[in-house]
Amino acid sequence: MTQNTALSSAPLQNFEALGLLPALCKAVQRLGFNKPTLIQQKGLPALLKNKDVLLPSQTGSGKTATFLLAALQKLAEKKQKEGEFYQPYPQILILEPTRDLATQTAGVCRQLGRDIGVKTRLICGGTSREQQLRSLEGGVEIIIATHGRLLDFVQNGQLDLSHIEYLVLDEADRLLDEEFSQSMTALIPYLADHPQTIFCSATLPDTVMALAKKVTRNPVQIEIEEETKTPRRLQQRAIFLHDEEKESTVQNILTQFATEERIIVFVNTKKSANELAKKVRSWGFKAESFHSERSQGERKKVLDHFQGKQCSILVTTDIAARGLDIDNVSIVINFDLPKSSEIYIHRIGRSARAGKKGKALSLITFDQRHLLRDIEKNIQHRIRIITPDDLTR
Repeated sequence: MTQNTALSSAPLQNFEALGLLPALCKAVQRLGFNKPTLIQQKGLPALLKNKDVLLPSQTGSGKTATFLLAALQKLAEKKQKEGEFYQPYPQILILEPTRDLATQTAGVCRQLGRDIGVKTRLICGGTSREQQLRSLEGGVEIIIATHGRLLDFVQNGQLDLSHIEYLVLDEADRLLDEEFSQSMTALIPYLADHPQTIFCSATLPDTVMALAKKVTRNPVQIEIEEETKTPRRLQQRAIFLHDEEKESTVQNILTQFATEERIIVFVNTKKSANELAKKVRSWGFKAESFHSERSQGERKKVLDHFQGKQCSILVTTDIAARGLDIDNVSIVINFDLPKSSEIYIHRIGRSARAGKKGKALSLITFDQRHLLRDIEKNIQHRIRIITPDDLTR
């Protein structure tokens, strides 16, 4: 059974009105957020009342800050209440589907919790196991992890999760593969009974709801009414062409919009990401590839370069379509049309975030007309067809 929430007629316009501590209000302002998003207005009150919550996880919604702010508030209040008798121990567990998301969430958590002094630890593969173990020796309060490395530590008696009070399953619809299901089944006996559970998912089909029912109790389901499934300030265009014309078309697009802040080019395979990034560099642009076969350190370096503008073009697989927080992306190019309309929505959602304008250009071969129709039907929006010549007008 779930409880639905509805926004009041007078939305809360600041974080203070949500009951956040001054230190956390200062932290969100430091990160550039002056007023809460809709999901924060609806989600934070339920979380602060210790309710289990189903949170939508649309790109740019403020979902990550929502569950982190509630977690940090709870820790701060406990420290204040217990005073000198307070002892740090693992109380909050945030499970992420990928190392990249875990690393990013840990970074946001440390920024938000800087003035509270919480001990946050990242546990995931791709980095030194011994180094992560040593980091736990000084005490830990918030664990942000991927399931494989976490289960390794727990089953070897190197981490105690029996006092976890606050559990977040982030991007839960991506955690339904067989490996994760087995890991969750193995982890449950090590967790405290019935921690407050936050279940984040972009979609809630029957399979996801079945998992939600297993791990939550009478959750509050946060619903955000949206006029459309894609950002309103996003200009969507499609170009029909032959496959051999794609590269020259992308070159023309990049030549025209090279002064834009950031451009993401999506492809469907890791091989294509490497090859196209190399080709783009040969045209004189600063571009890097991003995909799952690159090491954790390499991917972090690429994202840092992209955020810092040392590289203005990111050629990537769908690993960057969801979850990763990348600001000021002006243009998204679908070099390869995605395999589903849901992935299309996530891809183009990398642009036109936080009320800004953006462009999405999809390159479509003539035998893919039916895929375009399926996308338009799903997003309830007609995508304007243009020619390559229109790009220069």
